[in-house]
Amino acid sequence: MVAPSKRVPSGKRNDSTKAFKSSKKPFKKTKDDVAARSEAMALQLEEVPDFPRGGGTSLSKKEREKIHEEVDAEFDAGDERVAKRSKGGKPKKRNTSDVDELGSLFDGGLTGKRPRYANKITIKNISAGMKLLGVVTEVNQKDIVVSLPGGLRGLVRASEALDFTDFGTEDDENELLRDIFSVGQLVPCIVLQLDDDKKEAGKRKIWLSLRLSLLHKGFSLDSFQSGMVVTANVKSVEDHGYILQFGMPSITGFIKKSHEGTRELKTGQLIQGVVTNIDKERKIVSLSSDPDSVAKCVTKDLSGMSFDLLIPGMMVNARVQSALENGLLLGFLMYFTGTVDLFHLQNPLCNKSWKDEYNPSKMVNARILFIDPSTRAVGLTLNPHLVGNKAPPLHVSSGDIFDEAKVVRVDKSGLLLELPSKPVSTPAYVSTYDAAEDEVKKLEKKFKEGSRIRVRVLGLKQIEGLAIGTLKESAFEGPAFTHSDVKPGMVTKGKVISVDTFGAIVQFPGGLKAMCPLQHMSEFEVRKPRKKFKVGAELIFRVLGCKSKRITVTCKKTLVKSKLPILSSYADATEGLVTHGWITKIEKNGCFVRFYNGVQGFVASRFELGLEPGSDPASVFHIGEVVKCRVTSAVHGTRRINLSFMMKPTSVSEDDSIKLGSIVSGVIDSITPQAVTVHVKSKGLLKGTIFAEHLADHHDQANLMISLLRPGFELDKLLVIDIEGNNLALSSKYSLIKFAEELPSDLSQLQPNSVVHGYVCNLIENGCFVRFLGRLTGFAPRSKAIDEPRAGLSESFFVGQSVRANIVDVNQEKSRVTLSLKQSSCASVDASFVQEYFLTDEKISNLQSSDTTESECRWVEKFSIGSLIKGTVQDKNDLGLVVNFDNINNVLGFIPKYHLGGTSLENGSVVQALVLDISRAERLVDLSLRPELINSSAKEVSNSQSKKKRKRGISKELKVHQRVSAVVEIVKEQYLILSIPEHNYTIGYAAVSDYNTQKLPVKQFSTGQSVVASVEALQTPLTSGRLLLLLDSVSGSSETSSKRAKKKANCEVGSVVQAEITEIKPFEVRVNFGQSFRGRIHITEVNDVGTNEEPFAKFRVGQSVSARIVAKPCHTDNKKSQLWELSVKPAILRDSGELTEVREQLEFVSGEPVCGYVYKVDKEWVWLAISRNVTARIFILDTACEARELEEFEGRFPIGKAVSGYVLTYNKEKKTVRLVQRPLLNIQKSIGNDGGPKKDKLDSSIPSDDATLFIHEGDILGGRISKILPGVGGLRVQIGPYVFGRVHFTEINDSWVSNPLDGLQEGQFVKCKVLEISNSSKGTLQIELSLRTSLDGMSSDHLSEASSNNVFKRFERIEDLSPDMGIEGYVKNTMSKGCFIMLSRTLDAKVLLSNLSDTFVKDPENEFPVGKLVTGRVLNVEPLSKRVEVTLKKGNAGGPPKSEPYDLKQFHVGDIISGRIKRVEAYGLFIEIDQTGMVGLCHKSQLSDDHIEDIHTRYEAGESVTAKILKLDEERRRISLGMKSSYFVNGDDDTAQPRSEENADEASMECDPINDSKSGVLAAVGDFGFQETNSGTSLAIAQVESRASILPLEVDLDDIEEADLDKNQNQKLQGADKDEKSKRKEKQKDKEEREKKIQAAEGRLLENHAPESADEFEKMVRSSPNSSFVWIKYMAFMLSLADIEKARSIAERALRTINIREEEEKLNIWVAYFNLENEHGSPPEEAVKKVFERARQYCDPKKVYNALLGVYERTEQYKLADKLLDEMIKKFKQSCKVWLRKIQSYLKQDEENIQSVVNRALLCLPRHKHIKFISQTAILEFKCGVADRGRSLFEGVLREYPKRTDLWSVYLDQEIRLGEVDVIRSLFERAISLSLPPKKMKFLFKKFLEYEKSAGDEERVEYVKQRAMEYADSTLA
Repeated sequence: MVAPSKRVPSGKRNDSTKAFKSSKKPFKKTKDDVAARSEAMALQLEEVPDFPRGGGTSLSKKEREKIHEEVDAEFDAGDERVAKRSKGGKPKKRNTSDVDELGSLFDGGLTGKRPRYANKITIKNISAGMKLLGVVTEVNQKDIVVSLPGGLRGLVRASEALDFTDFGTEDDENELLRDIFSVGQLVPCIVLQLDDDKKEAGKRKIWLSLRLSLLHKGFSLDSFQSGMVVTANVKSVEDHGYILQFGMPSITGFIKKSHEGTRELKTGQLIQGVVTNIDKERKIVSLSSDPDSVAKCVTKDLSGMSFDLLIPGMMVNARVQSALENGLLLGFLMYFTGTVDLFHLQNPLCNKSWKDEYNPSKMVNARILFIDPSTRAVGLTLNPHLVGNKAPPLHVSSGDIFDEAKVVRVDKSGLLLELPSKPVSTPAYVSTYDAAEDEVKKLEKKFKEGSRIRVRVLGLKQIEGLAIGTLKESAFEGPAFTHSDVKPGMVTKGKVISVDTFGAIVQFPGGLKAMCPLQHMSEFEVRKPRKKFKVGAELIFRVLGCKSKRITVTCKKTLVKSKLPILSSYADATEGLVTHGWITKIEKNGCFVRFYNGVQGFVASRFELGLEPGSDPASVFHIGEVVKCRVTSAVHGTRRINLSFMMKPTSVSEDDSIKLGSIVSGVIDSITPQAVTVHVKSKGLLKGTIFAEHLADHHDQANLMISLLRPGFELDKLLVIDIEGNNLALSSKYSLIKFAEELPSDLSQLQPNSVVHGYVCNLIENGCFVRFLGRLTGFAPRSKAIDEPRAGLSESFFVGQSVRANIVDVNQEKSRVTLSLKQSSCASVDASFVQEYFLTDEKISNLQSSDTTESECRWVEKFSIGSLIKGTVQDKNDLGLVVNFDNINNVLGFIPKYHLGGTSLENGSVVQALVLDISRAERLVDLSLRPELINSSAKEVSNSQSKKKRKRGISKELKVHQRVSAVVEIVKEQYLILSIPEHNYTIGYAAVSDYNTQKLPVKQFSTGQSVVASVEALQTPLTSGRLLLLLDSVSGSSETSSKRAKKKANCEVGSVVQAEITEIKPFEVRVNFGQSFRGRIHITEVNDVGTNEEPFAKFRVGQSVSARIVAKPCHTDNKKSQLWELSVKPAILRDSGELTEVREQLEFVSGEPVCGYVYKVDKEWVWLAISRNVTARIFILDTACEARELEEFEGRFPIGKAVSGYVLTYNKEKKTVRLVQRPLLNIQKSIGNDGGPKKDKLDSSIPSDDATLFIHEGDILGGRISKILPGVGGLRVQIGPYVFGRVHFTEINDSWVSNPLDGLQEGQFVKCKVLEISNSSKGTLQIELSLRTSLDGMSSDHLSEASSNNVFKRFERIEDLSPDMGIEGYVKNTMSKGCFIMLSRTLDAKVLLSNLSDTFVKDPENEFPVGKLVTGRVLNVEPLSKRVEVTLKKGNAGGPPKSEPYDLKQFHVGDIISGRIKRVEAYGLFIEIDQTGMVGLCHKSQLSDDHIEDIHTRYEAGESVTAKILKLDEERRRISLGMKSSYFVNGDDDTAQPRSEENADEASMECDPINDSKSGVLAAVGDFGFQETNSGTSLAIAQVESRASILPLEVDLDDIEEADLDKNQNQKLQGADKDEKSKRKEKQKDKEEREKKIQAAEGRLLENHAPESADEFEKMVRSSPNSSFVWIKYMAFMLSLADIEKARSIAERALRTINIREEEEKLNIWVAYFNLENEHGSPPEEAVKKVFERARQYCDPKKVYNALLGVYERTEQYKLADKLLDEMIKKFKQSCKVWLRKIQSYLKQDEENIQSVVNRALLCLPRHKHIKFISQTAILEFKCGVADRGRSLFEGVLREYPKRTDLWSVYLDQEIRLGEVDVIRSLFERAISLSLPPKKMKFLFKKFLEYEKSAGDEERVEYVKQRAMEYADSTLA
């Protein structure tokens, strides 16, 4: 060990002294210093800064003496208080520099003396890099508070708590720190930085780090020794233990879980462990975390141990070297020294003789407390709790008072006390400053050891287990000593210590400081605060709040002296509470009032402010005013408190004049878009609310009114419709006010069959709620709400609409009222509807002209309706003339074109016109020049001297309720202007709609149309001087009479009665006849023969008709529901004989024609009413045979249409008839017609009424593809409800095409022909169908072509085949010995392996896949065995000789050829030339003279075309064709040559026979370098590859037996020498293989014939209980039968049956269950939610959430999807996919706040998912959103990860997709300018080059190559 006395300070020593500010004089280096330093360097193993280790210092003797003096005075006396006191006092003789710590650190360095003082950490000498032992005192969301030695407090940010943060946790991320750290935990930490020195010492923050990479800096694998205690973080939790991290990337640790009692650890947790094993090869250190072992383990003395390896918390064996003034000097680990201060001795309560316990050379166990690398100072602790690796317990808290504290020791700097706390005593220290109010020079004289004194705890030092106390008497005064003692509302004395412009600083008796804001210094505004408050004055204050240790008080006398309850939290706010507060903000509609502790409320309206109408709140109140208020309501969850300045709420009962139905008036107080608040004029000050829809009966006028009303306006005639507490609900609707006395408020006031006015209060899917007065509400079911059954309620009514309701039924017991709102039963009987419109229009005009002068408002008086007025034509347009008037400004007249009277006028002409209408709001007058109107007015004027006499004359002529004929003069939006020719063309007005039809489409009227109306109101001021009429079309009556006589009729069946129509329903008319008899006329009882016209069109409510009773009513308990059956058929009425009973037809014969009316249409059936009780139905496929008509099925059958058909079956019990729309033929070959009518036996579950008598061979039917069978199975087509047929693979298309299934899909409608009906071996019917259009009856276009064209021919019989005949077919099955091909639906052929091709076939299954189209020649035909053998060799193929197809000499350029399109590609058409095997290419540029955008829309495979040969290339064997029309107009070959021969040559096609076995791949390789494959066969190959190796059941058994026989023969030859045992094994193996093949064949058979009944499905689910596919098909089958409950029960069975391990299968069932409830649940949302909650319990919740989200998105329920997404984000916030779904949803709905979602996601997602999320979000922005946002996201992530080529590639792909060339190239330039590895740069250059090639710019291509070469040269250089 090097002697410390020889050391001298180094350069680093100067830095450390500056950090500690030990002296004002800088240290200077000398030559001796350098020499000494070099000597020390030679003796040390590593360069370290100087520290005495008990050695010397560089200070002079004089400097040391000054330091010692200051240390003696300030020793442990509370650094903060001394520093504050010295600021105000005079400087003393001692040095003001901070030398306490320097004395301990540098004493006696050069002289060899021991240091006098122990090292101590304070705020002044702590520096960055120090390592400290601390104890966790607080764990917050974003930081950790750590208590450090010396009572210091440090902060650890969340980012500095761990080295890694990329681990997931299921809990909330805000709880992350709380999970891995706990209060009281000892942690080693390192100082990162300190706040600026300019701050006060007490306010400077110390920032710490717990990262092991900083604490273990300098550690290596060799630093670990067995038995050593180390600190580590848990990196991950494994099955058998925990993987640890030491802050070193290459070294990991491991702790086993096998130890008993080992507590469960969490990822990221900081633990200590003892090293048990070190694996140097794998660099794994094994630890043991046993607490006892860790606490007792002592670090061994290791030679050469570096200072950097010392860690706080390390326990060492130490030897006492000497006792210091304030501690001990210890030596440890051979050559290290450290000090222990007095507060870290073994006995914290040691007296003055503590040195006697520590003799030199005494051995003790100590733990390292702190390490300062800059000065090499080490602090140790002997505290028994810390040595035991636990934090010292504290049994006291700040503010506690102890009367009997014992003095243990008296020092120069303070007193050590023993506090009598429980369960054990606690040491406390009182500094000299806190010992008394005045300064005490000698504590020994005032305080004696063992004496008892009174002390109060000021604070705590956690790591020392020490309390800081005070003896000052002022500390015991006052209720508040610490911030925790301060409570809102507390009244206390305070002393003003400073005053400023913002307020005053006040000090409490206990020493706490508070602020009194400026506005709280007085009740009124304080402009000069220093005059109001004097420093030193003692006043009484009240605490407003205490937040973050900042206390706010008030001096307002009202608040200080208030005896009302204190409102200091939102939970204390209860309704009716009266308290004091102060106004903080004043608005137009109310005031914000603040209470204690930041609680705030709002006075919501002017009424609650207690203001007079029209007064301004700002003029009555001022900010800061103390007010007394009452809590009216409080919502604690949202922190909302509503207040009122009215202490006693006004009760409505005080005013007897106000009750339901009374008329009141009021003044407007406030207006919102939804309602108007008024002050009701009454005895008390009451508030009323008028909702916007209650301002007028007309919706548009109500919206206009609320925009014009202003506060202070007076409203009269308001109806009280409801009373809610102290608030009145008012209405200004004219319809309610006019009939106020008749409006009911109780059930007893309602009379059935009466019509009452009301308003719509709610709309639901099933009906409409109508409210009258109070809470009296009636319900109109959907069937009684609207006349049109298919109309929606939301399209017919709106909430708040004025309606007339017909009382249908009143149920007193259930308090239910049933209403009818149908216009047919609730039509208006007067003109109040249009009258209200004109009165409201007058109000609106008065509101609009409220700002104008009175003279301007009188312009209306100058016009009267029907009078003549002069005007000048101002403008002329297509609609009419614009006229202005003399001496009347801003008023225009308009003469429509219809009213010009045939005259032609120019601008400036003077006209005399008749006034038709006046619009006050628009200041517009409608005029007329029609001669008949003007002449009638002139006559009237001449006959009368005044307008009054004229009006009286009209009144005499016209009478109320008089019916008149009128002519429409002008059509307005809401009403008609009419003239009555019979009464001197008097002008009248009529509404075009009614109360109940406001929202329905209005009947269209035209000018000049004649209408019938009744006079309802003559010209009076109440009608705005207008004659009001009521149209018959609105009232719903065409035939009325004041006296409706009900004749007494004989109510017997067959009698004729006079009936009055009371209600018209869609399919029946309700009537009353006789004496209170009720009946109905069914729709089928109106006409003799069904017609397309509406049978009820001639009927009206109230009309009287003659009808004959045809049946008695059914006897029921309810007499009202007993309806007689009546008929108005002309044939029945003509029958003069008395009928005893008119029987309804209940017998039907198959084939009988019947007619009915459509009353329901669903997806599959049309339902008809053919008589009163008999219904009929027609299946969708029985309505037509054309696919186009079947697709328009629902549109072809509107409700009420008359439809005829033929009876197929009849069910007497259900009284239902099955119809078809084509006549039934009596053909013996029809289904089930052998010996009588049979039922279809195709499915045992088919109902008895589903016969198939109408299906015969040769019939043309409509069908629907139910399944596309795999491979070459063909199609399964539905032709009846439960009848299916099969379309063979060869019967799908007329021509032989590579893939006949192209363009077909399941559910598609097709037209098909029945080829054959036969019985299978199982007894079921098999129906063979064809889709070929060339067959008879399928298409008229192909009749002639089919007979002549060989392409369409199919060989149905083997006799039609002969050797050497050319054939085509599809491969049915391929084996190693050959294949089978299908020639037609009845004939197959065999092709041996040797005949497959001219060349060797290596793999027949790949070269001849199932479904491939082949061409060959018949070799052999055996009619008896029905075997056909075919060859596919080219040399033997049928047709022309082999040399002909390859001979191009038979063609010449310019020849016109015919052929058919073989394939359509994007670049052209491949055309097969007729009568040859050759194929040519017509390039896209040669198709037409015009440009063609999309070839596929113009041409299809199989079309016959004509083309011209443009070029023949014999070397490349290619034919180029052209189809331009100009080629065929001009016969010159030269002109027919295309302009660009190069393009044609490039796109030309090699001539190749169609029968070539290699025709599956046609080479089209040109300069573009692509190779085109025959896509026609690829789809078929993909569909059947999996089944190509299994022999299908359709193969003849002989062939299978032969194949098996050959196989068995080979096995016998090979296994002749085997024993019996091996032979048995071979047989068993063969048997198993045979079983597998049979099972596979049965599976294919099952696919071809899917289950069609419940029994078959039951068999399926028993054989495959774990297959979700089968269960879901079973559910779908039940849904097709409309049995929803059965489908639900199947879903439940499936969930119980499927094995619990089959998670995916169960999830599929849950998803199907979601779809079922979403479609058929009641209501769907709740039903789906219940199933969803169950599914979450059994399956992975995340998968279930995603499945339900998919269901909502598919059904476009975006609101539910958004709600579910929000829930998913809360539950799976660390899932990148969930956040991306949220982003995608926002982009689909064009939401704006995408960035906020991105920010939230980045906060929640783990860091390793950020790149994935940002890049995927950017891609979504490019595709669905805004490209600029996507760019900014990519740019942001590339700034952080510039070398990620995958990000560059994705970014470039998105920009290339957008196609902005400049942006793309600039981005490429940036990418290739990066300094990346050559492999990545090669990728970027290659991508750049490909882009430029695709752009076609050769210069840019060369430029990219040049840049690549430059990069290569620079890299090689």
